[in-house]
Amino acid sequence: MAKHPMDNIEPGIKVTAQMSPKPSEEDLQFTKQMGVEYVVLWTDGEHANYDYFMSQREIFENAGLKIYGFGNSDVHNQDAIVLNLPNRDEKIEQYKRYIRDLGRAGIPYTTYAHMGNGIWSTERETTRGGASARGFDLDKAKEGHWREKTYQMPLSHGREYSEQEIWDNYTYFIKEAAPVAEEAGVMIGIHPDDPPVPRLAGIPRCIFSSFEGYKRAFEIADSPNVGMCLCVGCWLEGGELMGKDVLESMRFFGEWGKVFKVHFRNVDQPLPHFVETFVDNGYQDMYQVMKVMREVNFKGVAIPDHIPSMVGDRSGTAYTIAYMNALVKRANEEVGGV
Repeated sequence: MAKHPMDNIEPGIKVTAQMSPKPSEEDLQFTKQMGVEYVVLWTDGEHANYDYFMSQREIFENAGLKIYGFGNSDVHNQDAIVLNLPNRDEKIEQYKRYIRDLGRAGIPYTTYAHMGNGIWSTERETTRGGASARGFDLDKAKEGHWREKTYQMPLSHGREYSEQEIWDNYTYFIKEAAPVAEEAGVMIGIHPDDPPVPRLAGIPRCIFSSFEGYKRAFEIADSPNVGMCLCVGCWLEGGELMGKDVLESMRFFGEWGKVFKVHFRNVDQPLPHFVETFVDNGYQDMYQVMKVMREVNFKGVAIPDHIPSMVGDRSGTAYTIAYMNALVKRANEEVGGV
């Protein structure tokens, strides 16, 4: 039986920092002071190559930090792949080169998202103490964004797409990408649609917006190297639309060995209108999430995500990681484990 790629990862839940790939000495010191040992990084298509990955490994490892994942925004949320636009095959070949270079550089993981018209938000709102935070109100939604692209209502790509088209295009992509990931020894963690509504601007969000969608997608991929970046925040955004709640989903996919990374964030309520908030201030008891992660022996990374603004540039990150560290300690004491 083939070895599961997570078998190569050290035991224990790893509270992890998402950092700039070009850190200052102060950035590195701050991260170490929080007790963090792993980082995840992002770059663009220009820099996503073997030589760059190796140069960044040297910087972080000299500071005592390990790179768990390195994302590439140029092959993430690509409408060409999701919607089968004329440059689809070019983008898929770029993605495969990137996966091979990650593997050569000894970086075990990447996050991938499959949204055809970007991430949608409405005006920023306030949460506890007047902190500015991302909001989304379906009644006010006008446009989505990814990098330099803007996607607008009512039809972001000029027509309505069918769910079958979206499934067919995903199948085409993952059948190309999964064998390369297996050969390279790289895990692909697929992020939920954000927000996980059934359709936006003519594009169905019918795969990574529900429990059953994920289950079917993994069955199609049929690969130990294809799993999920389980964004707790997105799951909470979806609420009943997800089919199963975040605890049930974490348990099911965790026991299946499909959870490679966790975005640890909270929201005030589910769709149609939510505001992101501090980890201890939303409608989900985040300790229960951490406890299930411990119970299924999750040993990937968990990162703070979309942290509301706080006074002081680094205070939000420090607050969230400290809270997460405390939850891990409590879960280890209650459930057992590293």
